Amino acid sequence: MSNGDDEPAEAAEEADAADQADTDEPEATTPTLPDEATEESLTEYLEEIETLLDDAGTEADLDDVEALLDDAEDALADADLPEPDEDDEDADDPRGDLEDRIAELREGLEEARGPYAEDVVEAIETSVSTLEDTEWTAEGREDAADAVEAFVDAAAEAVDDGVDADAIETDPDAADGENADDDGTDADDEAGTDDDGVTVLVAALDAVAAGIADAELDPDEDAEILADLLAATDALEEGLEDAEEWDDLETHEQLRAQGYYDVLGHYKDYPVEWAALKEHEARGNVDMILLALDSLQSDFMERHCLEAFERMGKRGKTEASLEELLGRAGKRDQFAIRILGKMAATEAVETLLEYVDEDSNPQLQKATFKALGEIGDDDAVGPLAEKLAMENDHVRPFAARALGLIGDTRAIDPLADALAEDDSDDVRAAAGWALRQIGTREALEAVAEYADERSFVVQTEAEKAQAALDAAATPA
Repeated sequence: MSNGDDEPAEAAEEADAADQADTDEPEATTPTLPDEATEESLTEYLEEIETLLDDAGTEADLDDVEALLDDAEDALADADLPEPDEDDEDADDPRGDLEDRIAELREGLEEARGPYAEDVVEAIETSVSTLEDTEWTAEGREDAADAVEAFVDAAAEAVDDGVDADAIETDPDAADGENADDDGTDADDEAGTDDDGVTVLVAALDAVAAGIADAELDPDEDAEILADLLAATDALEEGLEDAEEWDDLETHEQLRAQGYYDVLGHYKDYPVEWAALKEHEARGNVDMILLALDSLQSDFMERHCLEAFERMGKRGKTEASLEELLGRAGKRDQFAIRILGKMAATEAVETLLEYVDEDSNPQLQKATFKALGEIGDDDAVGPLAEKLAMENDHVRPFAARALGLIGDTRAIDPLADALAEDDSDDVRAAAGWALRQIGTREALEAVAEYADERSFVVQTEAEKAQAALDAAATPA
């Protein structure tokens, strides 16, 4: 029988045992790959990465996971895996399955990151654009003001040392005195606009954004505060979406008549146009995305419609979507050019080739070269090969990589020349990478001879090329 004096001793023993158990628990180790990766070793490696991703608690942990995924991607590119039987649709495709698994882990990695103060500021800027781009009814302006005031209060509560709600004006009527008519009415309210009133609301949101930026919130230590701020921006966006606009009254009726909102189970749960857009993207309803792009005249919805097409890639390619995007690409719209690349739209090659020589617009050239590479049309080989000698060494790597993506053997000689003679190591490394993608013995040998190169990035490409040659020479 134990007496009361034994209980503290027993409790201490249990605590010591628990501490010992924690000490004995093995620490997570960083997974490693063998020199020659196989399907089995890559699969096991990715499983270990998934475990690390599930256990990641900081941004540094997530950075480590991202680095491991980069290694896995490189190892997969170099791995000698069996190719599927092209005549058998049900044949196993180890490389494709592993690529899908890496992509899935990258999606999980992005979902695990943040939230960041930049995300909050970006969301606020989106609401600022909504305020400035919208023609409000008088009732809508009041509702928008209520949404902004509620947001300012929520932000002040979350960041009490960075946002002072009492110092921020959120009453749009504070600016009405200057615009009031002699009879006491506000002409702007009657017309459905109130520029000064909106300016007050925009200034309020700008003040909150500045306060959040100055607070230097840490994504790990201040994760709860950031989550509260993002929840507040969601409420702000929903409040602005629900506020009545003049121009959208008729547009909403037209969209409803054409079945745009039919995919939604609830009409008011979210900003309805965006919610419907996401559902149409998931279902592959290209015509409905085009309908939203044409009908909803706001920068916010235009951006999200185009982003939907970018994510859909080839799934979003129809005659109608091509017509829309080619029209935009014809006006040098880089976003549209990027989407056409994701769609592998050979119909865009003729237009894109016109921009290859736009040396005065390097950003346009970068988007164009990448799109031509993703499309893979061999008509682009000659024009892109000529750009390997252009003056801008920040653009030349994009030409080299595009040639590698196309994979045409006619590019071997100009790429080999760039690898041998270019003054920029980045260009030389890109040329080496491109030759490895072409993958013929001639292309690989052109890279492998630089195994003793002084430049690490060039040497790395040479070592990978030599490994590919050695693997090809090894008997099955």
